[in-house]
Amino acid sequence: MNKTAMKCRPLRADAVRNREKILAAAATVFARRGLDATLDEVALEAGVGVGTVYRRFPDKDTLIGALFENAVDEIATLALSAYEAENSWDGLVWFLEEALQRQCANRGLRDIVVGTPYARERMESVKCRIAPAIALLIERAQRDGYLRGDVVGADFAVLEMMISSLSCMTDKVSPDLWRRYLTIVLDGLVVKRDKPTVLAQDLDESMADETLRMKTQHFLRVP
Repeated sequence: MNKTAMKCRPLRADAVRNREKILAAAATVFARRGLDATLDEVALEAGVGVGTVYRRFPDKDTLIGALFENAVDEIATLALSAYEAENSWDGLVWFLEEALQRQCANRGLRDIVVGTPYARERMESVKCRIAPAIALLIERAQRDGYLRGDVVGADFAVLEMMISSLSCMTDKVSPDLWRRYLTIVLDGLVVKRDKPTVLAQDLDESMADETLRMKTQHFLRVP
């Protein structure tokens, strides 16, 4: 049998099951650990040998591409849906909340959105949909006089990275703490407001101390 025929041959039922198990395990591991997780960890979570993982996915980039392409594309779709909102500021806020909620719950997705080197080429065509869609939201909100005029798309990429990174460090202590800082950021982005927005998430001294401790541990682990 030639190589072309072998590639076209459908997977056996057990191979299909293993592939689905690996994808499910990778979703769990990458969401918990981010894209620094190894294929050995994925294999352990899936309950299969690492050789089985490599037969289905020859490298981590291939696995990441298969797992996260739809998730990244979903964020682009969110931005396009937000553009249909009657009020451009409400649409922008809704998009940021929805996108950050997904990134804060899934470290692997956050790593891809903020520009990790893993699977960069594979994901580039999908990510190219995100930037233009966000640019439309920004331009509309600025044109309507809601969003300050000196903000650019790159600002939102940095803000998302800051807020989602905070969530990754505080998810065990206060999983919704990121919403407090999104509210503060939004108050700084809007052109006019009658008074500061009420912060839904409280922050006491002990929680702040724990957050700073986790931040320090994070930097100490970085090589």
